[in-house]
Amino acid sequence: MLINNRVINRLIFFLILIFTIIVFDLFKSSFAMSSEADNRNQIQSKEPSKHTIALYEKFRKELPFDDKRDYEEAKRGFIAAPKYKQVRSDKGHLIWDMESYNFLLKQKQYPSIHPSLQRQAELNMAYGLYEVIPKKIYQVRGFDISNITFIKSKKGWIVFDPLISSEMSKLALNLVNQNLGSFPIKAVIYSHSHGDHFGGIHGIVNEEDVNSGKIQIIAPKGFMEDAISENVYAGNAMNRRLYYQYGILLPRNPYGHVDQAIGKNLSTGTMGLIPPTVTITKDFETMEIDGVKMIFQNTPGTEAPSEMNTYFPDMKAFWAAENITSSIHNIYTLRGALVRDALKWSKHINDSLYHFGKKSEVMFSSHSWPRWGNKRIQEVMRAQRDTYANLNNSVLHLANQGVTINEIHNIYKLPIILQKQWSAHSYHGSEGHNSRAVINRYLGYWDSNPATLIPLSPNESAPLYVEMMGGAEKIIAKATKLNDDGKYMYSIEILNKLVFAEPNHQRAKELLADAFEQIGYQKESTSLRNSFLAGAFELRHGIPKGNTPKSFGPKMVSAMSTELWLDYIGIRLGINRPENIHFSINLLTPDNGEKFAIEFSNATLTNIKGFHAEKPDLAITINRSDLENVMIYKTNLKSLEKERKVKIEGNRKVFEQLISMISEFNSSYEILPGTS
Repeated sequence: MLINNRVINRLIFFLILIFTIIVFDLFKSSFAMSSEADNRNQIQSKEPSKHTIALYEKFRKELPFDDKRDYEEAKRGFIAAPKYKQVRSDKGHLIWDMESYNFLLKQKQYPSIHPSLQRQAELNMAYGLYEVIPKKIYQVRGFDISNITFIKSKKGWIVFDPLISSEMSKLALNLVNQNLGSFPIKAVIYSHSHGDHFGGIHGIVNEEDVNSGKIQIIAPKGFMEDAISENVYAGNAMNRRLYYQYGILLPRNPYGHVDQAIGKNLSTGTMGLIPPTVTITKDFETMEIDGVKMIFQNTPGTEAPSEMNTYFPDMKAFWAAENITSSIHNIYTLRGALVRDALKWSKHINDSLYHFGKKSEVMFSSHSWPRWGNKRIQEVMRAQRDTYANLNNSVLHLANQGVTINEIHNIYKLPIILQKQWSAHSYHGSEGHNSRAVINRYLGYWDSNPATLIPLSPNESAPLYVEMMGGAEKIIAKATKLNDDGKYMYSIEILNKLVFAEPNHQRAKELLADAFEQIGYQKESTSLRNSFLAGAFELRHGIPKGNTPKSFGPKMVSAMSTELWLDYIGIRLGINRPENIHFSINLLTPDNGEKFAIEFSNATLTNIKGFHAEKPDLAITINRSDLENVMIYKTNLKSLEKERKVKIEGNRKVFEQLISMISEFNSSYEILPGTS
C-alpha cells in the first residue's frame, strides 16, 4: 500500500519551516534590509537632554582620549578599498551597507552618542584590504561584523573565518586577488562556532574540493554540535530578542544604530556551512599546512562553547579568535545564550599570554584591528585577562557578603586603573548585565527573597501597583518630573508598571520611550544602547516591519544532524497536545548507518539514536541524502517513490497526528505591551 503523498509532503513542509526560522549567534543572525528599514532613517528622534550632555562632558574629562594608538593601529597596513560601499543581492536586497555610516567620518562630536562609543564606532569604519605582516598575513575588514584573514602559504592561501555570507566572502577574495594576485585556497580555519565565522564558506571554496581532500577545513572540538545547536532550541525567542541587542531595524544615524562594538553590523546574504574535515582535540596542537606552521590552542567555554586561538611561531604572530578583541565581551548575551564563564575566559587568556604573548610581535583577531609590538600586545592581553578575572572575583566577593543579583549591577564597578585602558571597556558587553551574569552562573536567578521566587507576571502585578500609586495621572505627573530631573531609571520604574497595566495609554508609552531613549544615549555598550533605543522605537512606532530573518538555507540543511532535527520537532509541538495518544516511529537512514526510535508518550516527543522500537506504529527507511534533497526541494517524495528510494510501512495516520501537533512560531510577538 502506497503512502499518502499529500500527508508526507505536509510533514516535509513543516520540517523545512523548522530549519528556516532557526537563529544563529553571533550573532549573530542575518537580516535582509527592506525599503521600510531605509525609510526609518527619516524618523525623527528626540534630542539628548541637558542631563545626558552633562554626563558626556564628564566622560570626556575622565576617559583617556589622548591615547590615539588604536586609531594608528586601525589604519596601519591599508592597501586598497573597493569603490562600492553597498552590496545588493541578485534580487536587489541590500546585503551590506557601509555607506549608511558615513556620518561617522565627519569628525563631529554627536551629543546623542556616548563619546567613548563614538570613538569605537569611528575605529570600526575601517574598510578594505589591510596588511598585517608584509607578504604573509592580510585581512579584509569592514565587509561584515567579522574580519576574513588570509595567510600566505607556499602555494596559496590559508583562510581564517570566512564571514557570515558567501556574497561578502567572495567579494573579499576578489579584492585580495586583485591586489595580491590569484592563488588557490589550501585550507580554511573556523575559529569558533558562531555564524559570522563560517557562514560565508561557499563564497570562497566549493564542497567538491573539500570532499576530494584538496582543501582542508579545520575547527575546534565540539564545533559542529555547537554551531548547529547553540541557538536552535530557543531560536525563535532569540530571533525576537536580536531586534533589541543588535538594533537590527533601528535607523542608522547618530540617534539610532551607530556600531556593533566588534564591527559595524551583520551582512545579510546567503549563509552556509561545510563540515570540518579536521578537528583539533588537544589543548595545544601543532599542524603544518603548505609550509605554514600553526599551534592551535583550544579555549572551550570562552566567547563560544568551542573556540580556538592560533599561534604562528615562524612569524611570531598570535591569532586571538574572538577571545581578545577591542572590547570586553558578553558573559551573558542579551539575545539569549548560556551564561559564559568569566574566570575560565580569563584563565585561557592567561594561558595565551604565557605560551605565546610574551614572544609575539603582532596580535590579530576575527574582529577589530591588530596590535603590533610585544609590549603593546602584553598590555592588551593583561587588560582583558584582568577585566574578566576582576568581574568574576569581585562580583563573587560581593555575593558572599549578601549582594544579590538584583543589586549587583548598581554596586560593582571596574577598578579605575582598568577604566583608563580602552581595551578594558565593555562596548559589546556591559559591567551591569555581565555582573548579574556572574551571579546567575553561580547562584541562579533568585535573590533568596521568597517574594521574588515565583512572582506575579508583570501584567498581573502592574494593575495593583497603579491602583496603589493613585492611578495613571499621578504616575504620569511624577514620571514627567523625574524625566525633567534626569532621573530616567526612576521614571521607567513606575512608567513600566503603568504601560503593563494600561497598554493603550499613549502618554505613558511616550514618556517611557523618552526615558528609554535618554538612557540609550548615555550607554557606552552597544548592547545596552541598542536595547533601550529599540524599546523606545517600538513604544512610539510599534514592532518594526522588515524582511524576516534567515539563518538557514539549503547549504545549511545538510550540516544538521538528524538527532538535532528530531529534538527540535519535539520543541515545535504545541502545548495543547493530546495526552491519550501513544505512537512510535522507527527511522532508518541506510547511507549513513543511523537509526532512531521516535516515541510520543505522555504528551511528549522523544527520540533515541541507535535503537529501534520492537513493534513500531510506523517505519520509515530513506537515505539521509535523499531526505536532504526533499527538504531543499531538489526532488519530491513522488519521484523518490517511483525510484523506490523511500520505504514506509505501518499506520499512516501517525503522520497526520504528528503534523496536527506541530505549531508555527511567530517572531513578532510583543515584548512591550501595546506595540503590536
